[in-house]
Order: sequence, then C-alpha cells, then structure tokens
Amino acid sequence: MPRHPPVLSTEEDKQRSEETSFNAEVASHALSLRGRNLTVSIAFVAGTGFTLFGYDQGVMSALLTAGQFEKVFPQVVVDSSHPNHATLQSFVVAIYEIGCLMGALSNLWVGDRLGRRRTIVLGGCIMIIGAILQTTSYSYAQLVVARILTGIGNGLNTSTVPSYHAELSPAAKRGALILIEGSLITFGVMISYWIDFALFWASGSSAQWRVPIALQIVLALAMVFGIGFLPESPRWLVKQNRNAEALAVISALEDKSPDNAEVQRTYHAIREAVMIEDFGASTDPGDKHAPQHLKRSPLRRLFVGGRSQNFRRVSLGVMNQCFQQITGINLITYYATILFQRLGLSDVTSRLIAAANGTEYFFASLIAIFIIDRIGRRKLMLFGAVGQCITMILLAVLGSVRGTGAQVTSSVLLFVFNSFFAIGWLGMTWLYPAEIVGLEIRAPANALSTASNWIFNFVVVMVTGPSFNNISWGTYIVFAALNAFIIPIVYFFFPETAGRSLEDMDVIFALAYNEGVSPVQVSLRKDIPLAGSPEADRILGIDAVDREVNTSGEKQ
Repeated sequence: MPRHPPVLSTEEDKQRSEETSFNAEVASHALSLRGRNLTVSIAFVAGTGFTLFGYDQGVMSALLTAGQFEKVFPQVVVDSSHPNHATLQSFVVAIYEIGCLMGALSNLWVGDRLGRRRTIVLGGCIMIIGAILQTTSYSYAQLVVARILTGIGNGLNTSTVPSYHAELSPAAKRGALILIEGSLITFGVMISYWIDFALFWASGSSAQWRVPIALQIVLALAMVFGIGFLPESPRWLVKQNRNAEALAVISALEDKSPDNAEVQRTYHAIREAVMIEDFGASTDPGDKHAPQHLKRSPLRRLFVGGRSQNFRRVSLGVMNQCFQQITGINLITYYATILFQRLGLSDVTSRLIAAANGTEYFFASLIAIFIIDRIGRRKLMLFGAVGQCITMILLAVLGSVRGTGAQVTSSVLLFVFNSFFAIGWLGMTWLYPAEIVGLEIRAPANALSTASNWIFNFVVVMVTGPSFNNISWGTYIVFAALNAFIIPIVYFFFPETAGRSLEDMDVIFALAYNEGVSPVQVSLRKDIPLAGSPEADRILGIDAVDREVNTSGEKQ
C-alpha cells in the first residue's frame, strides 16, 4: 500500500505559522545601520548629549566675572561691600543642579513609559527652551528660572543616556564606549572655557555672555535630530513585548543574522530577565505567586532583597554618583577662573589658564578609555580617590603658605587633581550605576542615582563660595577627608563589572545571595556561568517550565 506523509497536527501547524510570522516581523524591522557603523552612530549621539552636559557645566565659570555679565546681574559681584553676594553667586550656579535633580527624579515615572529615545528627545527640547530663556535674560530672577528649566532637561538626559548607551553596547567594549561619554563631558567643558575666553574681548557688548550660553542650543539640536536615526534599546522593547523589534536590534548591533547562536543567547538572556520581573522573582525567585503589588510597582522593587539584591544594587549606584561629587571636582569645574584669580592671577591670565586646565582635563580623560576594560572599574576608582586625596592635602598645605612658588605649585596641582579625577571617576559614575542594576529597575534606579549626583553637586557648588570666603584653604582639607572616606567603601562594597554582560550581573548577585558571600568576592571569580545558560537559570531560580514559557513566548 502507498505510504502517505504524516498529517501535521493543528498545534504543529499553528506553531510553524507563528514562527514564520515572527521571523517575517523580525525581517521587517531590520536596520540599515549595522555593526560598527551602528555602534559608532550610537556613541556619537550619546556623546553629543554629554558634550552638551559638559558645556553647560563649564560655561558659567568665566562668565561669573565677565564685565557685561556683572553689569546685567550685579548680584553676582562679590566684594567687601557686598559679602553676601558670595551666596547669590553660588546660588545662580547651583540652582541648575536643582533643575537637574527634578529632571532625574521625573524619570522615575516617565523613563519606562516613554522609552529611552523619546525621553532623550524630551530632555533635549526642554534644554533648548531653557537655553533660549537664559540667553534672553535681563534679570537675576529670569536667569535663575531659566537655569532650573535647562537643568530639568539635562537631568532627564543624564539619567537616560548612560542606560541607553549601556543597553546598546557589547560587554567587552561597554566600558570604553561609555567612558568616551565621560571624555566628551570634559570636551564640552574645554570648549566652553575657550569660547568664554574668546568672547572675553567683546567687553562692550552683552554678546560677551549671551553667545556662549546660546551655543549650547546647537548641541541640543544635534542630539535631538540624531536620536531619530537610532534604534530603541532592545531591553526596553522586550519589556514592552515588542520582541521582534528587540531581536532585530540585537542582530544589527552584533551584525549577525537573527538565528545566530550568540544573538539568540543575548535575546533569551534579556527575556529571562524580564520574565523574572513578570513572575515577581525579585521577591522570591522560586515563587510564581509573588505579591501582585510588587509586579505592578517598579518603584517598590527598588527596595527588595532576595536573589536580585535590588536594594543593595540601587544603593551602590546612588553612592557611586554621590562619591563623584564629594571628591570636589566641581569646585574646579564651576569656579576655575575664580580659583586662579584667588591665586593672584590677572583676569586674562586666569581665563587663559582655566581654558588650558579644561584642555588638559579632556586629554587626561582619554587615558581611561583605553584601560577601563583591561584594568577594571574598582582599580580605577581606588586610584582616582587616593590621588585626589593626596592632591587636596597638598593644596591645603600650600594654601596656608604665601609666596609666588606656592601659587604656581597650587595652579599645577589643580591640573593634577583634574587628571586623577578624569582617569578614575569622570566617566565611571555614568557607567557603573547602569551596569550594576538589573533590567527590571534600571530606569528608576538610574533616575535615583543621577538624582544623588545632582543633590551633592548642588551642595558642593552652593557651599564652595561661602566656604572659601570663611575658611579659605581649609576647604581643601574637607575634600581631602571626603576622598579618604571613599577608598575603603569602594574596596569592600563595590563589585567588579568589567567584561560582564548586564544580565551577567544578575547571576553574580544571585550567586552571592545563594552562597551567603559578598558580591565583591563573586564578581572577581572566573567561573560564573553566562546569563541565558542552564547553569545561570538554576542560580537565578528559573526552572524548566519557566524556561519553556520564556522560549516559546517569543513567537506570541
């Protein structure tokens, strides 16, 4: 009798149809930019955002003592007849940080709703409006309000761009790529110093200060338009159940076909991270009946422990950003020109040396790009903190001594401090918080860590003017002590993240919890299974049924 081919069951037909449909959808979302070209484009646009951030930080340094600026805003003129103006001068600078804080905190609610790209566009548009209002200011009150508004936009961007870039970067190069952003912060600072210096000679026109402030609009426009040509984060796409788009983006980033084994492993690792969130595994990874309120509220997940160690990881991100500010870097960035004037230099010379200081700052930051992924995060942070502590001690000693030699050496030490900071801490705090937290809490956690940056940034910038007026070189002693405090905290509590995928960090914290040891110890081990592997699933508490749900769900 003739043999007939086996008849496929309805279920098999349905499965094959879904698979075909899913593959067609992935193909429909294929990107024209792929591989290296895509990576470079992402780095360029993300870098533009951080160049804007740096420019905004540095531009006020020389303007505070520019003649035309003082003419329009006499409240910033500090002299013996107006000693209280030191506080007003610090306030107009520091209020920008309050705006940044508001923007960062707003990301707790808008970050995951809008997605990474739309949040960056929103932040850029707000910055453009704020820059226009700053440029057209004719009163101290208007300038303050405009700086708050600009800060809100910058807060949105600085709490989103690092996560966006980290989620689109390969693990082996992620450190270098994001530290480029740190270098571009200093590039923005450098540009702002030289533009301020060039326009110092326009002493008869308000263009002396209006043009430097207005130029930040160019950078904001480049960022807003550039982001339109880039893909959304695959991690965010998976959270929104846009799985085909996510797979297409991963395929483009790695410049491999969607069915490539490495592309599939990355894709499944991300889906498993989302599945843990969906099942409430952050509370009890083995319990599929986790409390529903935890599933609904990502903010509550920030405070849970268990295998995910969310609270610990959020705390590390917040501390990392706080530590960057209490090093004292922004007493130099915001007040460089004034600091050199305090050393007895003329208006022109102080501006010239401040610009040179910003230039050296930029070139020093390039060093970290080439060593971050080989040396690791912990060693660079420790190196920076030790060097900064020693430099602050020397500045305090020389500050108590009068004489030309002490002034020259103090000027050189301000360059030295910037170098230690550029290598150890500049880009680190935009990289580490994005790496250390899990996908389920990345947006709100980075909003909180960035808010920490702006809170302590505000404190440092606000107290610097009055502090130098009251205790002079004693200010350096305070920052030396703060840098010394950072060293043991980093050594004992900050895990290494170099060479790990973002999902690998979930495995490290879960394994540390399972074994009852410090995540620092686990992070330094070489035997950690890769996220997405069966061994990693067992560590995370994902059983075979969960894995089947995860893998079959991609076609739905």
